[in-house]
Amino acid sequence: MSSPAPARNGAPAIAIRGLRKEFGSVVAVDEVDLDIANGEFFSMLGPSGSGKTTVLRMVAGFESPTAGTIELGGVDVTKDAPFSRDVNTVFQDYALFPHMTVAQNVEYGLRVKRVPRAERRTRAQEALERVQLGEYGARRPGQLSGGQRQRVALARALVNRPRVLLLDEPLGALDLKLRREMQVELKQLQRDLGITFLFVTHDQEEALTMSDRIAVFNQGRIEQVASPRDLYELPATPFVAGFVGTSNVLDGDAAIKLLGEPGTFSVRPEKIQLHLDASHVPTQHAVTAAGVVREVVYLGSATQSIVDLDHGGSLIVLRQNQQSSEEGDVAGRGAHVHLSWRREHTVPVTAG
Repeated sequence: MSSPAPARNGAPAIAIRGLRKEFGSVVAVDEVDLDIANGEFFSMLGPSGSGKTTVLRMVAGFESPTAGTIELGGVDVTKDAPFSRDVNTVFQDYALFPHMTVAQNVEYGLRVKRVPRAERRTRAQEALERVQLGEYGARRPGQLSGGQRQRVALARALVNRPRVLLLDEPLGALDLKLRREMQVELKQLQRDLGITFLFVTHDQEEALTMSDRIAVFNQGRIEQVASPRDLYELPATPFVAGFVGTSNVLDGDAAIKLLGEPGTFSVRPEKIQLHLDASHVPTQHAVTAAGVVREVVYLGSATQSIVDLDHGGSLIVLRQNQQSSEEGDVAGRGAHVHLSWRREHTVPVTAG
């Protein structure tokens, strides 16, 4: 399967400027700017109603912007119809035709474009082999598993050789085990093809697992764009710190008493060490606190403790069960404990 033609003058695969979308008095997308590179796996992450799916639909051409522009490979497509854009979309519900065979489903877009039959069949077979379904062309969608139907939907999108593949919560209908397997397969497929993927999800783990970069959406705006590692380790705002994984946010009196300075700060639960004995608490280059364990939650691979601090507020502490997960091996409810973490793991975040 050949790759799409290169973008004009090295332009980004997708360039979005001042994008805004209003539905009556509701502003769904508010002045969004984005550059997405050729061959990048880029995810838009956020809660329901944050604007990420509306941005995807505007890139696809299913919605028209109230203001702003969209370029694909350096070409302004803001006013172009969906069929005129060099993109294809994969949806959560797959949208396969149940009365057609798998091969016929994959060929459908080519048939609409009046591609000759022989070429249609060759390209459809190539696309099915690409998603490891080369021997399934004669089956009906109803004879496939959820993961296999998802792959057919991918093959149908890829057969058109788009410059950009848009994916709207494509794994949302799968069970957890299959979803995780498909995350790995989808990332490998994207890497092999070299096609730009624009992926929408509300699942933080999914975005962190698959993406080269992630844009976190909140109330129609982008809070932060970063690599998965930087997004997790260096959240720019309290919203990002709280939405991407689990994070403790320190502010007000707690920040002043524990850190010696005002502001809003984030520290991840797995960065915090819990000590039953005060003599084991490090004194150099560390932030320390004391408190009482309010709750202990066994998570299988880890144990989570919620500690109410003597100075006010609470912190979540996560400890991997590397040696043992026996109840006697962790501090129980009501235990007075001491906490510590390295000062560099305290990340300042801007308020609001």
